[in-house]
Amino acid sequence: MSATSENTARTESAVVSADGTTIAFQRSGSGPAVILVASALADRSDSAKLAGLLARHFTVINYDRRGRGASGDGARYAVEREIEDIAALLEHCGGSAAVFGSSSGAVLALRAAAAGLDIPRLALYEPPFAVDGDAFGPPADFAGRIDALLAEDRRGEAVKLFMTKAQGMPGLLVASMRLMPGVWSGLTALAPTLPYDIAVMGDTQRGEPLNADEWSSVPSRTLVLTGGKSPEGFHRAARALTEVLPHAEHRTLDGLNHGAVVMAPKKLAPSLVPFLGG
Repeated sequence: MSATSENTARTESAVVSADGTTIAFQRSGSGPAVILVASALADRSDSAKLAGLLARHFTVINYDRRGRGASGDGARYAVEREIEDIAALLEHCGGSAAVFGSSSGAVLALRAAAAGLDIPRLALYEPPFAVDGDAFGPPADFAGRIDALLAEDRRGEAVKLFMTKAQGMPGLLVASMRLMPGVWSGLTALAPTLPYDIAVMGDTQRGEPLNADEWSSVPSRTLVLTGGKSPEGFHRAARALTEVLPHAEHRTLDGLNHGAVVMAPKKLAPSLVPFLGG
């Protein structure tokens, strides 16, 4: 479909996942289907601008992961339930669609493909694997500390811990975000889903090589992207992933960092469009 042939009307809808959970999404554009999978501490609003750019070429399904935004949540979390959510969205799209995911959302998309869902094209932005012992990635007790803070309803502290220890953000930057009430309240509202992303990452952030057996069955044609301004750990992870996936390539996009989906969608979309469109 030509980039000048736009049909970017947006409609709100929802699907029901296998466990009965309602998964809300916004559908826009026309053409081949592309599903967008959000990262930690993000809902579909974070990828709204990217969705608008991609909707010039595709039917874009920009959804709220369970526990976020307008989507429901189940009684007990399991990564398999999130894979079932993607399966329900794929069924809405006719059974098959390309998928784009960022950060831990990229790992969720990858797990969905490894589970056998029909995802012919898979685009991943900076999956945060830690593949060697260089201290890239969260500390060993990270999951327990997050759980403890959430159990005490200390959501702000959980967000701070995640941002500084998992995302590597400077403490002063996090402190400045606390001074933006609209931004900070949105992040703390999503804090209860942090254990979900920790579960998605599983044992992939221990500073050990990727388990080839876990990923070598992924049949999708895969594009792994990293930002030129991002820490070296993301580039090592991308190279390691492309080595174990059967049909993958890695590209670095100059001038981008880990927040590219939100901060620089106009620079990200030109690499996604030709790949996702095949």
